[in-house]
Amino acid sequence: MTFIQPKAEYSAITSTYPPATPRPVIGITANTDAESAKILKGYYQSIEQAGGVPLLLPPTTNRNTLLSLVDRIDGLLLSGGGDVNPALFGLEPEMELGEINGERDSFELLLTRLAYDRCLPILGICRGMQVLTLALGGSAHQDLDTDFDDKYLIKHTQKAERHVPTHSVRAEAGSLMAKLLGEHLLVNSFHHQSVDESGPRLRITATAPDGVAEAVESTELRPVIGVQWHPECFLADGNLAMNPLFRYLVEQSEAMRRARLFHLQNLTLDSHCDTPMFFDLGMELTSRDDRIKVDFHKMSEGGLDVAVMAAYIQQGGRAAADLRAATNKADYLLEEIRRQTRGVHGIELAATPKQVYFNKEIRRRSVMLAIENGYAIGTDLSNIERYRREGVVYITLCHNGDNDICDSARGSRREHGGLSAFGREVVAEMNRTGMVIDLSHASEETFFQVLETSSQPVVCSHSACRALCDNPRNLTDEQLRALGEKDGVVQINLYPGFLSESGEATIQDFVAHIRHAIDVCGIDHVGIGSDFDGDGGVPGCNHAGEFTLLTRALLATGINSRALRKLWGANFLRVVSQVQYAGSVKL
Repeated sequence: MTFIQPKAEYSAITSTYPPATPRPVIGITANTDAESAKILKGYYQSIEQAGGVPLLLPPTTNRNTLLSLVDRIDGLLLSGGGDVNPALFGLEPEMELGEINGERDSFELLLTRLAYDRCLPILGICRGMQVLTLALGGSAHQDLDTDFDDKYLIKHTQKAERHVPTHSVRAEAGSLMAKLLGEHLLVNSFHHQSVDESGPRLRITATAPDGVAEAVESTELRPVIGVQWHPECFLADGNLAMNPLFRYLVEQSEAMRRARLFHLQNLTLDSHCDTPMFFDLGMELTSRDDRIKVDFHKMSEGGLDVAVMAAYIQQGGRAAADLRAATNKADYLLEEIRRQTRGVHGIELAATPKQVYFNKEIRRRSVMLAIENGYAIGTDLSNIERYRREGVVYITLCHNGDNDICDSARGSRREHGGLSAFGREVVAEMNRTGMVIDLSHASEETFFQVLETSSQPVVCSHSACRALCDNPRNLTDEQLRALGEKDGVVQINLYPGFLSESGEATIQDFVAHIRHAIDVCGIDHVGIGSDFDGDGGVPGCNHAGEFTLLTRALLATGINSRALRKLWGANFLRVVSQVQYAGSVKL
């Protein structure tokens, strides 16, 4: 038998360069039996029609294969097929239970959770909608006829051709489903299991006339949606009515592909997180823990290269014993960060910009040390040099209360009128040793006096814009301009109370503060400091694993890669480099 090469097609592909533009890869879960893994044509043809590259995902229990798959696809389509094992959602099998496949169930539930952790766009179809819901904490009906008893129930399992619409669906006004397909639509239907409770991360946004859930979508501003019918079957009849669903998945996956590519090619740094506050509760940075917003798993999932972890010291009394306790607490937290970082593969402490850039080159993530509240140094200036030699990058001069150094934005006494005499010595010593001064939490008087006193630029590691949210912790336009003129940088945070006066904010409010700061003080003087685990976090970017969503949101506003590189750490590290170069302590 002679193999005939398709010469014309081959010539067409190779006659120009590049042969094709990159397109997002959409992983599609396979329907399996004892000997094969396969998928109906409608699934991959619908993805191709929408501009994506379909990739069949067979079930696997190999950990490395699974993790490699989820890190290489840009979006996930959970296909339909057999029943989901009711034992997985705490039920005994009913008489109407159909064929189940434990290997497929386990694979898809794990794959879905891992994809969700990485913020991948997800579309679940029929069984896939149930898998999506179960993976994210919801529940399912094992059999509609049994579970609904004598309630009104339309026929959900039809004998008609799969591309023929057989019942109506009503979508919630304003929902993603309504925006994509309209509030009233006709669908096909052949299933007897369905979503029961959607769980906290999803909500039901479309129903059949009998109340059966027909669509779910994210409550966390994620590109995640599920439908109970089979939209891929419409394409087989040449009907493009369902294409908006697949276009949405592909477009969102393309945006994710671009965001992840940016994170792969550029260093990203979060200048302030308070995760060490939770060490007393037994948190370990090596374990993915939903109680905290920054750990090594979430850093990896969100593409974060550098986390500046602050040893936060609550403002207390100023007696000698109180000051010693504050210093001891800072020492303990810094040592605990070192302990939890020591010997972890792919993670390294870094004290200089040169170290973090080197770590990025060799695919290591970095942790940098900081102290939040100069209360930690007591009245002993030698602590500043000691902390600098131990690798601390910056010290926030105060927190929510005046201390011996300066007045706070939240202080009630304004006892110093800005910097105290001791505070001026602190500023000089920080300049001398190469310790960066952080003015987040400082009063306006303190802010301007430090700018006047310091020989080096300063940072505000986690602040926002008062013009958009009138909060004393935020910077006025006058402060922003002054900071830029002194070559400093403001790192915009994700605390809702600093982003919106209502106390409720989303990622779009954060983007608005970024854009305002750029407009006022320039692109070279703005960055990102989340304040995660210090109450930072908004829908759309609520922990370090969601940083790619933040990048997507910034790219969507027209910010280019060069500007984004500055926001994601280059500006902050420029200031750190300048201060450390001028200082006497060399590490």
